[in-house]
Amino acid sequence: MEVKISAADIQKLREITGAGMMDCKKALQESNGDFEEAQDYLRKKGIAKAAKREDREAKEGVVVAITTPDQTKGVIIALNCETDFVARNENFIQMANKMANIALENFPESLEALLALPYEGGISIHEKIGEQTGIIGEKIELSRFEPISGAQILIYNHSNNKRSVLVALNKNNSDFEQAGRDVAMQVAAMGPVAVSKDDVDPAIIEKEIEIGKELARNEGKAEEMLEKIALGRLNKFFQESTLLSQKFVKNNDQTVLQYLQSLDKELTVTAFKHVAL
Repeated sequence: MEVKISAADIQKLREITGAGMMDCKKALQESNGDFEEAQDYLRKKGIAKAAKREDREAKEGVVVAITTPDQTKGVIIALNCETDFVARNENFIQMANKMANIALENFPESLEALLALPYEGGISIHEKIGEQTGIIGEKIELSRFEPISGAQILIYNHSNNKRSVLVALNKNNSDFEQAGRDVAMQVAAMGPVAVSKDDVDPAIIEKEIEIGKELARNEGKAEEMLEKIALGRLNKFFQESTLLSQKFVKNNDQTVLQYLQSLDKELTVTAFKHVAL
């Protein structure tokens, strides 16, 4: 007979261990409501120890970008830890790569869905992270998951494993692979906020206009001129902060779009993802 686990029991175990509600519920179910066994269950999984580290910052780690063999799908994941010593550990890097491969194979719709996927040995990615936190003694967190799809996805992984980019082109051709990698490096170097001005979040545009107006006002410009001046500054923002309008880092005489169109007049970028620690 299955023991009924009450919300009060879950809350009590949570207060004792500091573990999350779902972890506490599962621990009580696995131990048939026995609190001591539930605590042991959480400790064995490394979850109770992990919870005590929630106030610690996991600023180090590994960022991994990979694509399917046909280059039509790609993912980036960021697995964080507290120290560079752990981030450089081969087992930690292998774990991050395995999680990236699970993400690519299953292509879940969210980070939460990715954490729930099976890792190995009957445990989920979430449980694996808790287990490794207990073993390593540092807070570990899968902080980012960014999926992307398109005609052709190209990768840039920085050599220190702390920055990755995926760029989606609108055409799939092996002749464009180097161009895609060049544009991915552009994203890593210049940090654009969107592919083009049409893709910029309206909230960002509104903020830039307000900043432009305030700057002009502080410069003593007439009130009736503020909107026009702010819009001029907004156009400069688009040129500097949207990918296709940026000066191409390998040739400042061209924009990124002009570089792509020099290879194929219809070639462009449809999306990009950029994750950095």
